[in-house]
Amino acid sequence: MENINIEGVTLNKIDQLQKISRQTFFETYSAVNTEENMKKYLKEEFSLEKLTAEFNNKGSAFYFAVLDDNITGYIKLNFGASQTELKDDNALEIERIYVLQEFHGKKIGQLLYEKAVQIAKQRNADYVWLGVWEKNLRAINFYKKNGFVEFDKHIFKLGDDEQTDIMMKLKL
Repeated sequence: MENINIEGVTLNKIDQLQKISRQTFFETYSAVNTEENMKKYLKEEFSLEKLTAEFNNKGSAFYFAVLDDNITGYIKLNFGASQTELKDDNALEIERIYVLQEFHGKKIGQLLYEKAVQIAKQRNADYVWLGVWEKNLRAINFYKKNGFVEFDKHIFKLGDDEQTDIMMKLKL
């Protein structure tokens, strides 16, 4: 694909992070969740206050995928105690990796994923892990294609709906 850059997110772009976070989450999950649960999740989980706190957390990092000055996707990584579950100093968690629907199939997700692996290796991590909704077959297949294997499950709450995430890991 054309020239896609992976760039660290800066605090002055937090509004753009909020916009792409909400848009990509909505595009990915709105058709299979209630409108009420989606509104609640988008409002609470992607508020400027919550995103700013996540951004300011030294154990997390955000990166944009940029094509022709347009943000097309993003990734959120967590290290050590900032991980949502395992809290393993020898691991890196991919908490979020999303690409705008109109750019699916253009290898942007692959570039974001490769950035995560590069950072994990720089940090001498033993493995990369993530949770993915059991009904998101497109994402599950993407991770399997990249060498991830299932190792556990956990519950992800979207509004009042408890959903099962498959936890997957890639040994480095």
